[in-house]
Amino acid sequence: MNVEKSETMPVRSGEDVVRVRQAVRSQAMAVGLSLVDQTKIITASSEIARNTINYGGGGDVRIETLTDGPRRGIRLLFSDDGPGIADIALAMTDGYSTGSGLGLGLSGAKRLSSEFSIDTAPGKGTRVTLTRWK
Repeated sequence: MNVEKSETMPVRSGEDVVRVRQAVRSQAMAVGLSLVDQTKIITASSEIARNTINYGGGGDVRIETLTDGPRRGIRLLFSDDGPGIADIALAMTDGYSTGSGLGLGLSGAKRLSSEFSIDTAPGKGTRVTLTRWK
């Protein structure tokens, strides 16, 4: 797998979430994702960006365009140095939220992605990787 382009952006405010959505839309269009797939990765990016702010105290996202043989895609790597997630299985359960949300952020983002991974531990922050392939 080759990374064609990489851009890192801060995720610390609502304005940053808007900028992330715009950058993801631009890169998703550049790799040729369909409108439906663009909408899926943009929605997933918005959910994880908001989680990065609300639960991780802010962080960064790296947006990469990928090629893997004939496949093209976009990968988003969100990271924060927040408190981490103590029970990832519980956090991935639809409807579970430690805040005032609907509890669909992590599980919803996973459903909207071709590939999803999360690396977290209490006191170690959180790293969420989302990939959407054409």
